[in-house]
Amino acid sequence: MIRFITRKILYGLLVLLGVTVLVFFLFQGFGDPARIVMGQTGDSATQANIRKELYLINEQGEKIPTYKQFLYYLNDVSPVGIHTPAEIEKKKLRGFFTGGNRKLGLKIPYLRKSYQSKREVWTILTQALPGTLLLALAAMLIAVLLGIPLGVVAAVKQNSWLDTTAIFSSIIGISAPSFFMGIIMVYIFGFMLSDWTGLHIAGSWFIIDDEGQRRLTLQNLILPAVTLGIRPLAIITQLTRSAMLDVLDQDYIRTAYAKGLSRQAVIWKHGLRNALNPVITAITGWFAELLAGAFFVEYIFGWQGIGKVTVDALEKLDYPVVMGSVLISATFFIVINILADILYGVVDPRIRIQ
Repeated sequence: MIRFITRKILYGLLVLLGVTVLVFFLFQGFGDPARIVMGQTGDSATQANIRKELYLINEQGEKIPTYKQFLYYLNDVSPVGIHTPAEIEKKKLRGFFTGGNRKLGLKIPYLRKSYQSKREVWTILTQALPGTLLLALAAMLIAVLLGIPLGVVAAVKQNSWLDTTAIFSSIIGISAPSFFMGIIMVYIFGFMLSDWTGLHIAGSWFIIDDEGQRRLTLQNLILPAVTLGIRPLAIITQLTRSAMLDVLDQDYIRTAYAKGLSRQAVIWKHGLRNALNPVITAITGWFAELLAGAFFVEYIFGWQGIGKVTVDALEKLDYPVVMGSVLISATFFIVINILADILYGVVDPRIRIQ
């Protein structure tokens, strides 16, 4: 199992390297970074200093080749890098460093600075990350707690009105885009019925009290979480139903009934556990998708998360923030897929790797 996990981690690092290459060369050619940073005003000396800071030119004013720019960027965003003491102090790198004039370090990735706010991209994204995590967890919790029981009931009550209703509702949920459902939810529950629901059209996961401190509030979480959870809820319902129909026809299910086990024990303990593999795939895949793809929902509801930060950065041509957001999202995909592979072995002993 350790070899399997190690191999998965190595594959994940290769994928992340590919994403880094793609992100760098995709955004490197858009606009003039020095002009974006200093705006419409600024002399040639300021522009030259900015270009040096962004590794566009060297100390002699000569353009740095693109491949070297990429190596500098990779050295910054990698958790393992080589830096001089001056770079460590200037970039305020955090981690453990060893060596002389060029130190090898294990560090927090340096995602450069925002063109607009001049703040570190890592700080901007880590401040927005709790909002996205909270929203994605709430959406998946709704999808799992409702989707799995609905799928089981639909399979057990096959061809009944419960089964037909579950299938029809899941088809609607799969077909409706999240941004469309978000607009509908905002209009109905946040505008027309706001006096009864008490829900707001827009809001974040915290409020600022009179003392200037952040306080958690879950009132604004309901609408975006339900909107974001509709599609995974529909897919989990369909997958659970299909997997349960296959499992309920197996010989060991009939054997369990022959042993005198109750219907609830056979269905929920023996049947559901053996039907969970495709459901786990859907849950882990959709959780990663929600973390990376909640852009429109966060934007519609004004939810302070990575999605809204990224959309705002795109509008302002703040490419370091966008690049950092893509890298963090890709990292989540890789980590969650590795956890899913480990979870398969926990749930289903038949696929454990010896």
